[in-house]
Amino acid sequence: MIENKVVLKYIKVSPRKLRLVCDQLRGFELPEAMDILRYTNKKSVEPLLKLFNSCIANLSVIDGSKGMDSYYVKKIFVDGGPSMKRFRPRAKGRASKIKKQMSQVTLVLSGIKGESS
Repeated sequence: MIENKVVLKYIKVSPRKLRLVCDQLRGFELPEAMDILRYTNKKSVEPLLKLFNSCIANLSVIDGSKGMDSYYVKKIFVDGGPSMKRFRPRAKGRASKIKKQMSQVTLVLSGIKGESS
């Protein structure tokens, strides 16, 4: 059974916001997961669509005979990436820190169980 692992790094969306969308996709077949992404109204959908399209392109090179229907989302998880540190001016000449968080998403697609290669 073929598995394909793809990692997208340095996404400028916080991990908490990305996890909201990624948790909806886990376990679905690839066409269903793509439909869920297309009709979800969140900022984090755009980089996830980019990740899925990259994974589909990789699979077409590795195993061109199978269609998109024969894969499912085995794992998808979000990790924290580096944070950009910024300062915001405050009262009386002080400054407060702002952490602009980044994320990285790991996607593992696998062939559907029961189908022979």
